[in-house]
Amino acid sequence: MHMEKLLEKIARLEFINDQVVAELQNTDKLLRSIGFSEGLKGVKSAAREILEQEKEKSRARKHKDEEDLAE
Repeated sequence: MHMEKLLEKIARLEFINDQVVAELQNTDKLLRSIGFSEGLKGVKSAAREILEQEKEKSRARKHKDEEDLAE
């Protein structure tokens, strides 16, 4: 009985994995069709760049605020 439950769980996980892979592939294809030549990889790269720019802006604002307080 224990082995049967494990096999059921494995089958369920394989099904979920197949769904996730298909969704990622569809998303990648859709992103490529709207201009992201590298698909999902390109979107992730762009998002990281935007987040880094926001961090830098935040650091700059914090630094300026600290300078203003010191005056």
